[in-house]
Amino acid sequence: MKKAALEIGATEFKARCLQLLKEVHDRKREVVIITKRGKPVAKLTAVDNTKTSFIGCLAGKATILCDLTEPLDVEGEAMKS
Repeated sequence: MKKAALEIGATEFKARCLQLLKEVHDRKREVVIITKRGKPVAKLTAVDNTKTSFIGCLAGKATILCDLTEPLDVEGEAMKS
């Protein structure tokens, strides 16, 4: 069971740093908010180590508006010579 987000002062964070890093790494804690004088200044979260493939990552992001197999109507520089 994951614990709720913890808000902790910078001084206390320094004293419990290694313990909190382990809790976040073991996914026992989602996030630790570190405060200074009661104001949030940093957030400790686990690194997402899931590797995603780049193949197919842009699927559905572009639309082809013409037939790419047809020759172009524009005469290029090589054709003018």
